[in-house]
Amino acid sequence: MTDAAAPFRFVLVRTSHPGNIGAAARAIRTMGFDRLALVAPAQFPSREADALAANAVAVLAAATVHGDLPAALAPATLALGLSARRREVELEELSPREAAARAVAEAARGGTVALVFGNERTGLENAELACCHATVRIPSVEDYASLNLAQAVQVMAYELRLAVLERATPAAVVTTPAPPPAPVEQLERFFAHLADTLEAIDFHKGRDPTQIMLRLRRLVMRARPDERELRILHGILADAERMAALALGRDGR
Repeated sequence: MTDAAAPFRFVLVRTSHPGNIGAAARAIRTMGFDRLALVAPAQFPSREADALAANAVAVLAAATVHGDLPAALAPATLALGLSARRREVELEELSPREAAARAVAEAARGGTVALVFGNERTGLENAELACCHATVRIPSVEDYASLNLAQAVQVMAYELRLAVLERATPAAVVTTPAPPPAPVEQLERFFAHLADTLEAIDFHKGRDPTQIMLRLRRLVMRARPDERELRILHGILADAERMAALALGRDGR
């Protein structure tokens, strides 16, 4: 794998058929990528996966397996979720070409990118999409929008390779990289802290905390704070918790 391909990881979530894992491995390998992450696959390792991977079995051998999506996305600074349907989670929607351009720009400034694909039958659930910064829709026809998992992976791998090659041309403009956004692992810790703080200050007052957290997630994911900015936000939350404790007659420690 080239250095240009190193920042990109293809994440398959709750894959039902091991053959699709092998076919996806082959799809990304043909485009020069080899980082594959699996979230709760129904069956892996598998001879069927090895068979359909053809000469890309090394991709399968190096694949990482995770119990949930946040664990698979922990190092990512940009997570893009593929979805054939518009879900309740309101995220920015990109075409494959737009997504590839954004992914390559993210990698150019030192970030790590995850392309996330859901289960063959149900796709990505709302909670899984909520872990992503944006959604990607392949513009298939409306009356038959169901692509095979490996086909969807191939489309994105192809667009990503085009974007990588274009970026590598002499005409590409190199800019001074800004600090990369905080990885998903740190964002998830912040969201947990935020949820605890909202409870501590009695923010919800009968309102649905799930919907409020989804909206706040969307806001933070859109802002894409870096690690330093997250530390500031954690500090604000800690002070809010301390003041809430004092208001209740406790020392807050």
